[in-house]
Amino acid sequence: MLDKKVKQRIINKYKTHENDTGSSQVQIALLTEEIKQLSEHLSQHKQDHSSRRGLLRKVNERRKLLKYLQKEDEESFKDISGKLKLKIGKKMIEEEEEKKRREEEDLAAARQKAEENEESEEDSTETKEEE
Repeated sequence: MLDKKVKQRIINKYKTHENDTGSSQVQIALLTEEIKQLSEHLSQHKQDHSSRRGLLRKVNERRKLLKYLQKEDEESFKDISGKLKLKIGKKMIEEEEEKKRREEEDLAAARQKAEENEESEEDSTETKEEE
């Protein structure tokens, strides 16, 4: 659990407007700090399974928020990932770029196939006219 002063410091650092306490950026920053604290705790107390479960829940919650932020506001997603030095942020960016690249390749292949079909239809139309 975060100390009130630490929590307020994080909120002040990552807030998007004056009264912001619950934006995605702030939630991600708070979860990141909690994850760091739980990771340190678990390095000393390896058998603490309930804390391990809590850590996994926080990691998943942060991942969901990052995914949402990436979909809604990619610029702030890149900004927060960079500030917090999140590996998962880099991974999500790479996956998104790979997905876009595949979609572009598929689109180009579909266009090429459509052009080939049009050419074959024109050729068949020309041969029918000649007969």
